Amino acid sequence: MDVIPLTINDEDCQVAAPLWEPLLKVLREEFHLLGAKRGCDYGGCGACTVLVDGLARYACMMTLAQCRGKKIQTIEGLSAGKALDPVQESFAKHDAAQCGYCTPGMIMMAKALLRKIPSPTESEIQWYLVGNLCRCTGYKKIVQAVQGVTKRSL
Repeated sequence: MDVIPLTINDEDCQVAAPLWEPLLKVLREEFHLLGAKRGCDYGGCGACTVLVDGLARYACMMTLAQCRGKKIQTIEGLSAGKALDPVQESFAKHDAAQCGYCTPGMIMMAKALLRKIPSPTESEIQWYLVGNLCRCTGYKKIVQAVQGVTKRSL
């Protein structure tokens, strides 16, 4: 086993695990960060989306070797104390969740999109979220939630 240095939600930490261990498994089992969900294990559903050095990545597809020394942000790391992140607030305001299983991944993907394109069009939002599946909604409220985040609030 190797000791891999990581920064998770702005905290420096280390994990002793094989280099091939999936990031998702480490986040959930070693750090008890349960927001990233195990859906498909092959990058097809987006339920495990996290930010790695600010970019949206599927945690089920990343190995610890790929994460060495990287900054990882999970849904648990978005809020500041009791204050929700603007993307989280907008999802709540627009009722952009039903069962909630996909919501953390959707929010993390939306966060990455809004960092790249602060005022995305509806088609840009739809294109960016294409890898995040939701089996409960028609995506309309999810798109509205992303549109509801302003540049000023980011």
